[in-house]
Amino acid sequence: MSETRLGVDVGGTFTDLVALSEGRLVTAKVPSTPADQSEGVMNAINAAGIGANSVGALAHGMTVATNALLERRGARTALVTTEGFRDVLEIARQNRASLYDLARDRPPPLVPRDLRFTVKERMGPEGEIEPLDEESLKAAVAALKASDVEAVAVCLLFGFSHPEHERGVGEALREALPGVHVSLSCEVLPEFREYERFSTTAADAYLGPRLAAYLNNLADKAGGAGVPAPLIMQSSGGVVPVEDAAADAAGCVLSGPAGGVVGAAHVGALGGYEDLLTFDMGGTSTDVAPIIAGEAQTTTETVVAGVPIKLPMVDVHTVSAGGGSVAWADAGGALRVGPHSAGAEPGPAGYGKGGEEPAVTDANLFLGYLKDGAELGGEVVLDRGLSEGALGSLGGNLGLDAEETALGIVRVANAEMVRALRVISVERGLDPREFALLAFGGAGGMHACALAEELGIKTVVVPRAGGVLSALGLAISDLRRDYVRPYLVPLDEVDRKEFEGRYGEMEKFAAGDLGTPSLQRRADLRYRGQSFELTVEADSLEELEGGFHAAHEGRYGYRMEDEAVELVNLRLVATVPVEKPPMEEPEPSGEATALRREANFDGEWLEVPVLKRERMGKGSEVEGPAIVEFRESTCVVRPGWGGTVDGVGNLVLEREDG
Repeated sequence: MSETRLGVDVGGTFTDLVALSEGRLVTAKVPSTPADQSEGVMNAINAAGIGANSVGALAHGMTVATNALLERRGARTALVTTEGFRDVLEIARQNRASLYDLARDRPPPLVPRDLRFTVKERMGPEGEIEPLDEESLKAAVAALKASDVEAVAVCLLFGFSHPEHERGVGEALREALPGVHVSLSCEVLPEFREYERFSTTAADAYLGPRLAAYLNNLADKAGGAGVPAPLIMQSSGGVVPVEDAAADAAGCVLSGPAGGVVGAAHVGALGGYEDLLTFDMGGTSTDVAPIIAGEAQTTTETVVAGVPIKLPMVDVHTVSAGGGSVAWADAGGALRVGPHSAGAEPGPAGYGKGGEEPAVTDANLFLGYLKDGAELGGEVVLDRGLSEGALGSLGGNLGLDAEETALGIVRVANAEMVRALRVISVERGLDPREFALLAFGGAGGMHACALAEELGIKTVVVPRAGGVLSALGLAISDLRRDYVRPYLVPLDEVDRKEFEGRYGEMEKFAAGDLGTPSLQRRADLRYRGQSFELTVEADSLEELEGGFHAAHEGRYGYRMEDEAVELVNLRLVATVPVEKPPMEEPEPSGEATALRREANFDGEWLEVPVLKRERMGKGSEVEGPAIVEFRESTCVVRPGWGGTVDGVGNLVLEREDG
C-alpha cells in the first residue's frame, strides 16, 4: 500500500490538513487551539480519518515562533559579547520605526541590558588581536548562573570569520549551564554586519526553548498516535527533522506562510502559471509573496516584530488583515480594520461564540458572499443576524447603516492588502500587470477579483485546495538546508581555487546532513560602496558579474557596468526532492448551480448563482457576478469576470473587459 504524506498547517483561526496518497487528496479543517497548538494538529489528523499505520511522513508548519516574537513570550535570554559592545542590540541602526511619529518607540531588544555580559577578547579581520581572557569568562559564567536564564546568545566581534573565541565561550557555557540553550553566532549566522548578526542570534536563543518544548510535545503526541515524528517547515521553504528545527529556531519564524508559497508555486506551475503574486488571506492575517519562473523568491532582509532576522526566508510580506480582523472607529471617527483579530475564540460576531465586534468575515457574511447558516471547520455555524447587529452597532458610532459599514470594512481591508501586494511587486521592481494573482486561504477567493482590479491584474487563479493550500505545500515540500560562508573580496580578485574550495566545504556539510542532495550555488554581490547586496545564481565564476548587473537592473531599474563589483557571501542551497503527486481534475458531476442568493456588489444588491465547486470539473465555466463555494473557502466572481476550471483543478478567472 502506498504511504500517505500529511501536511498540517496551524493558523491563527483554523488548523488545516492535506493528505496525499496514490494521487488522492484528502482535506480537513478544524479550529486552532491557541493554548496548545499540537492539540489542533492531532484533531486535524483525527478529523481526516487517516489510519496512523499508513502515514509515511508528517510535515508541519506553525506560528509558534512568530507568535512568541510578536507577543514577546520567548525565553529569558542573556547575551555574551566582546567587552565594549554590550549595547549593539540597543543602538541598532538608529532608524526610527515611524519617521514622522516622534512619540513612537522601536520595540525593546529581546535581551534587556542587565542580562548582557561581556568578556575580554578581540578578533580582527585577520585573526586574533587579544586572546580570550579566562578570568572575564569565569566572571560572565558566574553572573549567568546567578541570573537564572533559559537561553544565552554568544556574539563576539568577527566571530563570523574567526569563531575560535565564540566556540570557547560556548563550551564553557554548555558545561556550566547544562539545561540552558546556547546559540553561537558563528553557527546561527556566519555573516558580517554586527547588529543583524547579534539580532538574529539573540532571536534564535530567545525562541529556542519555546520552540523545542512545543516540537517535543508534538513529536510525543504523534508518536503516541503511531504517526511518524513531524518534519518542520523552515522559513526558506523546505522541511527539516524536529531536532534540527529546534536547534535553528530563528529559521522557523515564517514556517506557516512558507508552506503556502511552496503550495502556490506547485499548483500554479501545474496550470502553466509560473509568474505569480500569491495572496493568502486567512483568519488572522494576509501573506503575499512573489513567484518568478515557478520559484519562490527568498530574502535575507526580513524584519519580524521589529527584530531583523538575516536568514534565508521566503520573501513574504504580512499584514494584519484577515477574516477575523476587527473593525473599529478611531478617535477621529475613521473606520479602521485590524490589527487586532477576533481569532478562533471568540471569533467574529457571526460565529455566535461571544464575539461582539464586527470583523471582515461579518462584512462578507452580511453582503451575501458567505451563506447564512454555513458551517466552518465542523464547529462554527455562521449567523448573519449576529453580524448585522455588530455592524449596526459600529455603524451607529460612524453615522452609517449596517450595509455602508460592511462595504466600508471590505474597502478598508482591500486597501491594506493592495498595499501589501505593491510591496512585493512594485517595490521589488516587478510590474503586477505581468503576473497572475493566485488566491488561497479561507478568505482569499472572496477578495481576489477586487484586488486584481486595483492592481491591473487580468488573471486570477483559485486552486481547488485553496482553503488548505499551505497544508498542501507542506505535504509536497522538499528536505532543504541552507549554508553560507563570508567571502568579502573584489570580484576581479577572486582566487578560483579558494572560491571552489569554499563551496566544496559547504557541499561536504550538505552531504553529511542530507546524503546526496541536489545543490544550487548562490552568491551575494554588490557594487563597491553599496550598503546592501543582491543574491544571484553562482553556476560559474565567469557568470557572476553579468548575473549581478541583470539582477540589479531588475530590482532598481539601472546597472553600473563601469563600477567594480564585490563578492560578499557564498551560499549553498541543498535539497532532497520528494515525489509530487499528479493533480488531475475529474469531469463535472451534476449541475453546479445549487441555488441563487442576493449579494452586494459595490452597493447594489444582485441575485447571483451560487455554484458548488465539488460538482464542477474540468471545463466547467462561471460568469460573474457569481459565487463559487469550495469545501474550505469561497470565491466571489465580480461582475466583468469569468473563467473555467482547468485540467489540474484551478479555477482560472479572466477579466472580460481587460
